[in-house]
Amino acid sequence: MVKLNVIMVSFIVLVVACTCVPLLAVEENEPKKLWDQCVVKISPKCALGIISQVFGNGVVSIPCCHELVQEGKECHGTVIKYIADRPSLIGNELKYLKKRDELWAQCVSVSKAVSPA
Repeated sequence: MVKLNVIMVSFIVLVVACTCVPLLAVEENEPKKLWDQCVVKISPKCALGIISQVFGNGVVSIPCCHELVQEGKECHGTVIKYIADRPSLIGNELKYLKKRDELWAQCVSVSKAVSPA
């Protein structure tokens, strides 16, 4: 649980820092692009749930699955990859990317199952 809290706090600090000081990023425009095109499409509660499931042992709710699917696969993939590429997480990057893909498949399945025909 402590590790998950550190990851969530790190992510929040990273997003805030990179949007305020884009020179901290490897590619100057990448954090702003992620923020403008992806992160703002999903509620903070769902973003934390997604991070919790991919980088910890959390579970994403059905409403958050809907938000994730609406956000889009490219945004989901890019944001998770961006986080997983951090030096403190890179050792487990393949595990996180696998969990990212599993979460995407789960949410697409849930969204299809409950959406009207």
